[in-house]
Amino acid sequence: MPGALHIGIDISGRENMACFLNENGDRIGPVFTFCNDQTGLNRFLEQLFQIAHNHSPEKINIGMEATNFYWWHLQEALSEIRFDGAAIDLFTINPKLVKGFKKAYPNLPKTDAIDAFVIADRLRFGRLSPVHQGSLIYAPLARVTRLRYMMKKNIEREKNRAINLTFLKFSNFRQATGRRAFNKSSCELLNEFTVDEVADKPLEELVDFILAHGNNRIASPEEFVNEIQKAANNSYRLNPKMNDMVSVALTMTIENIRFLENQCKKLDKVIEKEFAAMPQVLNTIPGIGKVLSAGITTEIGDISRLSGEKALAKFAGLTWHRTQSGPFVAEETSLTKAGNAYLRYYLVEAANSLRLHNDDYAAYYRRKYDEVTKHRHKRALVLTARKFVRLVFALLSKGQIYNDRMVNG
Repeated sequence: MPGALHIGIDISGRENMACFLNENGDRIGPVFTFCNDQTGLNRFLEQLFQIAHNHSPEKINIGMEATNFYWWHLQEALSEIRFDGAAIDLFTINPKLVKGFKKAYPNLPKTDAIDAFVIADRLRFGRLSPVHQGSLIYAPLARVTRLRYMMKKNIEREKNRAINLTFLKFSNFRQATGRRAFNKSSCELLNEFTVDEVADKPLEELVDFILAHGNNRIASPEEFVNEIQKAANNSYRLNPKMNDMVSVALTMTIENIRFLENQCKKLDKVIEKEFAAMPQVLNTIPGIGKVLSAGITTEIGDISRLSGEKALAKFAGLTWHRTQSGPFVAEETSLTKAGNAYLRYYLVEAANSLRLHNDDYAAYYRRKYDEVTKHRHKRALVLTARKFVRLVFALLSKGQIYNDRMVNG
């Protein structure tokens, strides 16, 4: 009885290598090399049809690593081919799975040909989910939701750099300003004055400066400025030569933050516009707008490919390592973080919004926050995101809009 044909393709920007295996793991012919362009694709298809014609498989599995975007055109083209008498499934495999599987062959060298063989052999062992055409519907929007993720991460990095530079220039500034450290008025104050000038200027003059650069939106400006002046009096004084260069670095870092924040605002409008054409399910939850809904929906794709909310949590990496040996069971467990980082980010961001806008999730967050003394906010937020996964799966799998009775589901 004819079996399956397994084809592993090692992808690169210039050329690809394909290894053909039968159901027993025996190679069919040598490794086939072809360019990663339309001409190379045509050559590969000729080889594929020739081998399929000679061996008459009833199923053809084609797999490749999800390496950058080098696999995209190949997968899109292969998804459209048909072969009489054989079903074709495509797989884009996480490189971590291939790397882990390769450890079963400790003596294999690191070459593209060997990598193609390992991919094909991984296909032969199964337990992989093929690419669904429904998932490709969300792919265009995923390009911009992932770009937004990267921008947010860059903003976070720039803010961390700014915090370090701020300590050099004005060591107690963060303690005095707190969450308002990156407000426009606070940043302008850092750019305009030295620590000594802040400490010596009349209170009224600094209040006027803060109001002028903060669009009169700062509550209790006198109290705010008074705290800053106290901080200035207690701060270190930086060497003037060092101060000039620190000021330049800090000014440019803050400009980077402002630029990226403006780009994110523009991108949010694009995401909202594109997402409006999709089924509006998750954004019916109070506190979850279109941007967060788009990020979650596009990364999940076709919800029918997941067996349940536990599978969705595993896909997002919202599961925990269990450490056990004999009677010993570790009390502290770490997050696996082995799933989709983009989906995990948007789920956690959604959980953070829910704790502010939904009484049930706020109570759950507070309960988890109070259970421990270490990593309280992060732990409670991730656990809230895990709880939210159940609601996400229920809404998407049933195509329902949100109602208050579903929150404890």
